[in-house]
Amino acid sequence: MNRRQLKLGGTAAAADLAGAGVAWWQFQPHGAPVAASGEGATRDPFWAQSFDTPDGASLALASFSGKPLLVNFWATWCPPCVEELPLIDRFHTENRDRKWQVLGLAVDQPSAVRTWLQRKPLGFPVVMAGLQGTELSKSLGNLAGGLPFTVVFGASGQLLHRKSGQVSSEDLAQWAQLT
Repeated sequence: MNRRQLKLGGTAAAADLAGAGVAWWQFQPHGAPVAASGEGATRDPFWAQSFDTPDGASLALASFSGKPLLVNFWATWCPPCVEELPLIDRFHTENRDRKWQVLGLAVDQPSAVRTWLQRKPLGFPVVMAGLQGTELSKSLGNLAGGLPFTVVFGASGQLLHRKSGQVSSEDLAQWAQLT
């Protein structure tokens, strides 16, 4: 083997190692647990956020603390997002008596979301996250900023799972057992 082949092999190995490290990091839970200090206050930046609902009301993420929470980042222009929403809505319906909460963060134009929800209403709350939603998803491990992206928090507020790409029935069944 000549020097050039050794150099290329070493570079390829380093790139493989770096890619594996990033993949490992992306799929590990990194969230901090909710640190409540009276009346729903938290130290984790996720729980300090507030967003507008489609009807213009403000919804604080801290209002979801204390129970398991599935958060789905989606957009009307994203085919896999739109395809998985009925599945997530069914998860919400089947698990709300078990104290599960579901929240949709629309990374989209408010008018498009309102129009879409009028045609296909969802049983769980949706908020207008816009570009702020992309940054929030990145802070939760969505390094590429792609959609759909889903995270699951335990009742203590700890990030338990994250998924880039479309969720499956198997994913949801597995997450439902986390409580």
